[in-house]
This record gives sequence, structure tokens and C-alpha cells, in this order.
Amino acid sequence: MSRKDTGEPKRIGILTSGGDCSGLNAAIRAVVNCAVNTYGWEVLGIHQATVGLMARPPQFTNLEIDRVDSLLTAGGTMLGTTNKGDPFAFPIADGSVCDRSEEIIAGYHELGLDALIGIGGDGSLAILRRLAQQGGINLVGIPKTIDNDIGITEHAIGFDTAVNIATEALDRLHFTAASHSRVMILEVMGRDAGHIAIAAGIAGGANVILIPEIPYTVEHICHKIKERQEKGKNYCLIIVSEAVRTQDGENVTITNRLGQSRYGGIGEYLADQIIQCIGVETRVTVLGHIQRGGTASPLDRLVATAFGVAAVNLIAESKYDRMVTWQNRQVLSVPITEAIAQYSAVDPNGTLVKTARGMGIYLGD
Repeated sequence: MSRKDTGEPKRIGILTSGGDCSGLNAAIRAVVNCAVNTYGWEVLGIHQATVGLMARPPQFTNLEIDRVDSLLTAGGTMLGTTNKGDPFAFPIADGSVCDRSEEIIAGYHELGLDALIGIGGDGSLAILRRLAQQGGINLVGIPKTIDNDIGITEHAIGFDTAVNIATEALDRLHFTAASHSRVMILEVMGRDAGHIAIAAGIAGGANVILIPEIPYTVEHICHKIKERQEKGKNYCLIIVSEAVRTQDGENVTITNRLGQSRYGGIGEYLADQIIQCIGVETRVTVLGHIQRGGTASPLDRLVATAFGVAAVNLIAESKYDRMVTWQNRQVLSVPITEAIAQYSAVDPNGTLVKTARGMGIYLGD
């Protein structure tokens, strides 16, 4: 017999999945406060995303208000997370893979959960939904990604903080670039979309913004640099998304000691090309994971808090298989399938592109 049948308070779980970002703890705090204060429910924080449900016994923490109240500004996630190990093809020691989805589903039911709130990007939410459909899990999703590329939401947790950090980096690079008459290249994250680069580039006064959605030529970048020199501007700021390809359309990647490949190196590629083209001194700064860490911006705290409260209210209304979303200054909800089906790249004809070009920023051809 369920708690609903006996009149007992609900017990809900919450987990964070995929890459970390600022604002996750603010969302956890909001879920706990709303669930406990408004509904008198119990909240279990699942450790290390679905890995915590896969463990035996399942790994979790009872989340009470006193435990989460100081988390509003804390970066990362108190629950831990993982972006490795698809549970439907989970890697094991001998190099093969196996399906461990039923273990996760069993963990959910073993904990006696009435619903699960999953905070993740499109990949994580797709996996969580598949688990939910297979195992009768009442799932509500909260979008988070510094790339801000999940469809049907104007904001995802973590994006604003990442933009703030990238903008501050540009602010600082202005002075050293001018002091040494250099071209400074700032390489920022952006797995497939250039939202961080274009937003920070405009806000931080970049002269060149390169994003994967718009092709470019080194010749035109060099023309922009020389044009500034002719006007007495002895330096140039370039911001580039890590997913930008070479002029010939090739991906630029780095392979680590484990043989794993990831985006990285486009900044150095551009520096070499610029030096060969016009011989100007060029330096590269790669922000990397700095964009994921640190204190969440006020907007990320606000969005995360609103999302957390809305997710709990969806559970109270028995509205599952939905993701909360920010649209037109409101928090609404949409079917998870609809949200993850619509990828949100930078619109080459959109407002930010028109703004950048209107400011004389070279954005590509």
C-alpha cells in the first residue's frame, strides 16, 4: 500500500546528473524548503546521480532544511554527480558493457520514493526519462547546462554564472592586451552551441566572436585586427567557443593520458594562424572548468530556486514526465520529450548576432 493510500507524507528523491555547474545547490535547497515547509514531505538526496541508486544499499542523504539552508551560494553539487557510465551500456572492468538499468529502478523502489526530481542536461534527462518509462518512476526534470542549449527554456541553471565568469575574464584581458599591444584569445566552453561566447563577447567588449554556428575565415579575422591597428587600437580581443572548427572544417580536440578525446585547442590553432598571417604577438587563455565553479550569480540562484519550487509543486499535482522551463518571465512546464527534442543553438539571424554585428564585432561570414 502506498503512502498516498495511507495518508502518509510523500517521500521524494532528488539527484544531479551530468556536468556540475553553479546553481545546483540552490535548486536542491529550494526543493527541500518547499517540500518540507509547504507539504511536510521527506526528501532524500541521491549520491552521484544514478550511481547512488545502483549501489546496494542505495546511497543517499536525508535532506532537512538545516542541512541545505547554507547552500544558496555554494558552487557544485552537495550530492555529487557523474557524466560517465550510461546505465543501459554501463562499462565494466573487462572492457565490456552491461545493462544496469533495472538495478537503478530497483533502487528507486527500494527507497520507497513517490517521485524523483532529476536535474540535468538533455542527455541526462533523456536517460532518466527512459528509466522512468521502463520502471514506473514518477519523474520531474529541472534543466541545467552552462551551454544553455536545452530547447523550450530561456534559462538553464549554470549558464548565467558561466557568462559572468567569461565576461570578467575579458574585462581583465583588456588591460594586459592594451599594455603589450597583443591579440588576446579567450577560449570558453560550449560543447555544440556558442551561447557563452556570444553573450560574454558582447558584454565583455570582444572585437571578434567565433561560435560553431557561423563559419569564419582567418583572413577576415586578420583584416579586423589590422583595421583596429589603423585606427590606433594596438590590441584585439577574441573570444572563441571550444567547439569552433578550423577554417577547413576540422574539429580541434585534445587527447588525455587515458586516451579520451575532448574539445580543446581551437585558441592555440587561431593564435598560430594569426601569427603566420600578420605576425602580431598573440596569447591564449583557456577558461576550462573555471566556468563551472564558484558562487552562483544572482540570476542563477533565482532561476534555480524558482525551478526547485515549481518541480515540487508539479509532484503535488501528480504531473510527471515533465520539465520545468522559463518562458516569458514565468516558470511553466513541458513534456520532457518535447524539451529534449528541441536543441537550442545560437540563431544566426537572432538578436544577439544582430547586436554583435551592429557593434562592429567580427562574427564570421
